[in-house]
Amino acid sequence: MFCTDRWCDGSGRHPHTCPLHALMRFARAGVPRRLFLILTLTLAGSAAPISALAAEAPPAVLAKLEGLVAFWDFQEAAGQPRVACGSKALALLERKGPIERADAGLFGPYSARIKRGQWFMIERKDIGPLDLHGKDAQVSVVAWVRREDPAAWQAIAGVWDETRKMRQYCLFLNAPQGTRADEMKRHPLANRIHGHVSAVGGPTPGNPVCITYSSGATAIPLRAWHCLAMTYDGRESRVYVDGRLDALEQYNPFPYPDGLFSGGDTGADFTVGAVHRGGSWGNFFGGQIGGLAIFRRALSEAEMRALVASVPLPKETPK
Repeated sequence: MFCTDRWCDGSGRHPHTCPLHALMRFARAGVPRRLFLILTLTLAGSAAPISALAAEAPPAVLAKLEGLVAFWDFQEAAGQPRVACGSKALALLERKGPIERADAGLFGPYSARIKRGQWFMIERKDIGPLDLHGKDAQVSVVAWVRREDPAAWQAIAGVWDETRKMRQYCLFLNAPQGTRADEMKRHPLANRIHGHVSAVGGPTPGNPVCITYSSGATAIPLRAWHCLAMTYDGRESRVYVDGRLDALEQYNPFPYPDGLFSGGDTGADFTVGAVHRGGSWGNFFGGQIGGLAIFRRALSEAEMRALVASVPLPKETPK
């Protein structure tokens, strides 16, 4: 980080008005690391890119798993960036107003309650290691969520822009159809999770939309916490519910050896709770999210089970 001449000439003659000198005072005062990162994002503006900031260490249960890119625990208050633990201090920014902090969480006392029409986003220029692409690319998306909205097509998290044909990977909930791998045709499903992957960015060749995705067997209920996940190992897309492969013949696993699309500098943003499609934002998620982890490799089922066993889910009666 450095002072720019729009605030300070670097001499320190006016530290009371220079945000970076203010940050130094916060650091000397022993402000907690997470709050310090948020203050940095708030005060520093363009003085330093978000990706240049050092990240807080992730929880031990996640840190011991190889390939962790980022983890968010959603402990911050509404109106604040949600700052990741991991290799970079990646900051999720709110869209469509402050996103409520709810009094129930998995990795602390809180979670984020995303109302339908809201979402979090990291712009393309700042997604850094979340841009997983290439013939040999792998990814895991693990989300601890409490579904509260019955609507179809809810995006949980990923790098996915349908409008500009910049699809890479995304974990979805409740598509009204799933793709049978042996037919490459879609059939009715409801309330499942789906691991979307694309090597072409646009629609699947011969189809008006992208249909390359895995679909699970389990209906995800409303108002109950679950750990929902997708993996892609360069050969197959898989989805997991509460640590177990949610196997469904011809749907999950879903064979796809083509890799992940590279959108370059103008590719898709990383989003949580929505994607851009049909020229506008949509596919809104409605509910709570208490944790989100992205890995640059496909976790095994044994690793998924161990992870879920280490993070007990709150007990509720599904409705």
